[in-house]
Amino acid sequence: MRINRIIPILALFIVAATVNVDAQCKAFAKKVCLPELGPYVHDGNYHAAVLVEGEEAELYKTFYSDMEYRVAICGEDKLPNVEFKVLDANKNVLYSNKDANFAKTWDFKLQSSQQLKLIVKVSSFNAPGDTPASGCVSIMFGFKMKK
Repeated sequence: MRINRIIPILALFIVAATVNVDAQCKAFAKKVCLPELGPYVHDGNYHAAVLVEGEEAELYKTFYSDMEYRVAICGEDKLPNVEFKVLDANKNVLYSNKDANFAKTWDFKLQSSQQLKLIVKVSSFNAPGDTPASGCVSIMFGFKMKK
């Protein structure tokens, strides 16, 4: 009988902790990453998650032809470099910020509409036995309005 009461309470705490972390990451995205979009119009979506050193996340997004876009990637200061790659449907790397000194933004325009895959990875610099750093990483998208 007692275990029947403990399990729902434990589940509630786990869900509450997850919601709190998501809210903190969304606030980080709004405060730190949104300004990185600069003159581009934010698409209205906030993509953010807590990542640990060495961990990666993937996101698929459709982009349309003849529009100018900006991708902005932001990681909390306590994290090492955040790498992001953009791949097309054939797994060709269209861009890697590793080749651009870990730039936080990439501006581009596509000749044809297509779905691209974004891979975000937090570099791993910790020594064996050290606790890896973890923190919020945000991916945001902006576009320029056609004139």
